Amino acid sequence: MRFSSRQLKKSFSFAFSGLRRVLHEEQNFRLQMTVGLLVIVAMFFFDLSGLERAILTLAIAFILVLELMNSIFERVADLLKPRVHMHVQEVKDIMAGTVLLASVAAILVGLLILWPHLANELFG
Repeated sequence: MRFSSRQLKKSFSFAFSGLRRVLHEEQNFRLQMTVGLLVIVAMFFFDLSGLERAILTLAIAFILVLELMNSIFERVADLLKPRVHMHVQEVKDIMAGTVLLASVAAILVGLLILWPHLANELFG
């Protein structure tokens, strides 16, 4: 199997272009990125185990990937809007609900892991 460094560079360029577009256009993605960065800072501030760090990293990645998928679904649904308008809003709402549910779960995971460390710093 041969790898082309030129093709790989091109692939990364397309991927970063997509991420920049979503960052620029999607407020929720920017918010989730900001929260994710705050959690990453907290991961280095508190004495967390490797497992705790891994779980928080996966939770951040999971939310960001779901938000990217939500953006994809919205764009595809908008392409179909003239033909199947009745279901377009349902698809968007369901996908938004998916991201919301995962975000609430990620917040709970973050609190379960970070709260004892934060409480120890504040009250401790």
